[in-house]
Amino acid sequence: MTTNRFRPFEDTIDRQTALKHLRVATEGADDGELFLERRSAESLVFDDGRVRSASYDASEGFGLRAVSGDVTGYAHSTDISDAALKRAVATARLAVGDGGGSLALPPASTNSKLYTDADPIAGMPFATKIDTLREIDAFARSLDPRIVQVTASIAASHQEVVILRPDGQDVQDTRPMTRLNVSVIAEQNGRREQGSAGGGGRFALDTLMEPAHWQSKVREALRIALVNLQAKPAPAGVMDVVLGPGWPGILLHEAIGHGLEGDFNRKGTSAFAGLMGQRIAAPGVTVLDDGTIPDRRGSISVDDEGTPSGKNTLIEDGILVGYMQDRQNARLMGVEATGNGRRESYAHAPMPRMTNTYMLGGETAPEDIVADLKDGIYAVGFGGGQVDITNGKFVFSCTEAYRVKNGKVGAPVTGATLIGDGATALEHIRALGNDMALDPGMGNCGKQGQWVPVGVGQPTVMISGLTVGGSAA
Repeated sequence: MTTNRFRPFEDTIDRQTALKHLRVATEGADDGELFLERRSAESLVFDDGRVRSASYDASEGFGLRAVSGDVTGYAHSTDISDAALKRAVATARLAVGDGGGSLALPPASTNSKLYTDADPIAGMPFATKIDTLREIDAFARSLDPRIVQVTASIAASHQEVVILRPDGQDVQDTRPMTRLNVSVIAEQNGRREQGSAGGGGRFALDTLMEPAHWQSKVREALRIALVNLQAKPAPAGVMDVVLGPGWPGILLHEAIGHGLEGDFNRKGTSAFAGLMGQRIAAPGVTVLDDGTIPDRRGSISVDDEGTPSGKNTLIEDGILVGYMQDRQNARLMGVEATGNGRRESYAHAPMPRMTNTYMLGGETAPEDIVADLKDGIYAVGFGGGQVDITNGKFVFSCTEAYRVKNGKVGAPVTGATLIGDGATALEHIRALGNDMALDPGMGNCGKQGQWVPVGVGQPTVMISGLTVGGSAA
């Protein structure tokens, strides 16, 4: 494993040579940059009493971009060399043509550092990781004889980026990431159900590998599996729903967050396009996207264009006040970039993406919100979901949910899906708990084929009039 610092202008290509190519590529353009990256990633999976997979990947390369109006020219290569850059210039300039643009001012500089530079892969011996996975497996099986399968995984990555701009400014960021996950399957009377727990963030593996930490994740996974063993078929129909705090914010992320990204609004394809300054949510609803929270999975000291990450208010007391912007869409919309220009890797051009997106809490005790639910569902865990950005319609599956009648939490339900649209859901929020929480650090977001790590959060929330898909009348 490589432990030396990523220094592309010292080890692979002369800085002045790279700058010369970048300036040729962006002559007459509105914007552009050279994005250089080195990344390593390790993943270990222990399944059914043995190591099922152990992988280590390393990559290095550059992406060269020239932007003219709403057109982007982009080229990338794994070969950081004079010849590769020269070929990339020819491709990037296809977007510029005869030019005529004036380069946008560079991002403001920052000294912010939200996480460690240390490589989490190299920070712990491989044998220790394997031993810990084996201990997790044994501990889980010792907790309950109904456990028939245990899957535990450890993942870590280390990303180093250097962003060079045509004015000669360069920005560097080193981004660690770790995650530990546990999944168990419990069987009783011929029925099998699964429970999962885990999380992580931009820090070393040490915290995740502490017995107190992973044992709590094992117990939580077992709890969910045993709850689901008792679950009854979910009801179907339109009803009020209470969402738990933390990870259920993934519904907010998908159904609402994507619709507040700048590109969809500039093009008029978002359900929220043209509504700036108007009420789009119930009074009291405030939603932020905040990439500045230290050590969080979705946080970034700077985005992938070199703009410092921001704490951006999107909805304030129900009023739409902001979108998430990269540099290109911000310029075309006449606003400031918000530090949300993100890309999966050097092989991808940046676009507006979320970081940590969450709803602020209210003043109501969560137990009072549940007590006010006359006939509905209390959903505290979510799995996969889908959303149509153009109209905000979403479908989400619940991994842990309960039937509630007259304020009393009853039996757990299985097979529940929540169906609605983001705009209507925002307007139908009836109560906000005082227990806002962020998720444990397990979110990934897909957009146009690119995946980036994100965070979500919310308090206990009651939404009226959601369609619940189930199998019971």
